[in-house]
Amino acid sequence: MADEGKHLETGRADRSVWLMKCPTIVSRAWQEAAAAAADAGGPNPNPNPVVAKVILSFDPLSTDEDPNQFKMEMAQTNNGNTPKNYSLNMFKDFVPMCVFSESNQGKLACEGKVEHKFDMEPHKENLSDYAKLCRERTKNSMIKTRKVHVLDKEHVNVRTMISMIGGGPHSGPKDKKKPAPTRTPEVKRTRRDRGDIENILFKLFERQPNWSLRHLMQETDQPEQFLKEIMNDLCVYNKRGPNQGTHELKPEYKKSVEDTSAT
Repeated sequence: MADEGKHLETGRADRSVWLMKCPTIVSRAWQEAAAAAADAGGPNPNPNPVVAKVILSFDPLSTDEDPNQFKMEMAQTNNGNTPKNYSLNMFKDFVPMCVFSESNQGKLACEGKVEHKFDMEPHKENLSDYAKLCRERTKNSMIKTRKVHVLDKEHVNVRTMISMIGGGPHSGPKDKKKPAPTRTPEVKRTRRDRGDIENILFKLFERQPNWSLRHLMQETDQPEQFLKEIMNDLCVYNKRGPNQGTHELKPEYKKSVEDTSAT
């Protein structure tokens, strides 16, 4: 268990029980019968009302391995086209299982071991009722739940029209999606001779000591990757300080530029 151990009642653990897979209509009918018995039971309602009975038929002359035939009859007969009789197909080859229960007070108990497993299907006596039930289901599934209401002119206002369109009562011009900004196509730049670009860069750094890559691309009209390769050889990138995000010439190139400008 999660945090603390709980006591498990095992007094009925060796009891043989049947496990049955029943259709939803049968389960719903049993729940309605139990609720009706509780409402009409007075001060001492029956906690376990009879909802069905199982009939076992045995043919001693049958050559089948299991001559037993199981049939279930519903106790209630006022369920419309719900079949009253069902055939129970028994299986013995299944994984061993036990049945557990938990009370409203949280007490756990083992109710027994599963000895037989059954599947239910409408008995051949009620195939016509089952066919009616299937047709009724199909008919109900085809009924449209949406309805179209025509509004009079005097009842139509601006708010109604907006809600019909889908904007909602509080929608307005601000709720409209802004158009995505159009991306300007990038200009394809052509590489020039590396020596020419280096001379242009030296002249630019004579004009001012710090340049950003974007401004150098505009001045030289060269591809970004090609310009980065040259800048890595000639410049130092400022990661901090007042000139953060800009490039400046390495000391050895800066000195040669100063000597050239002095002469």
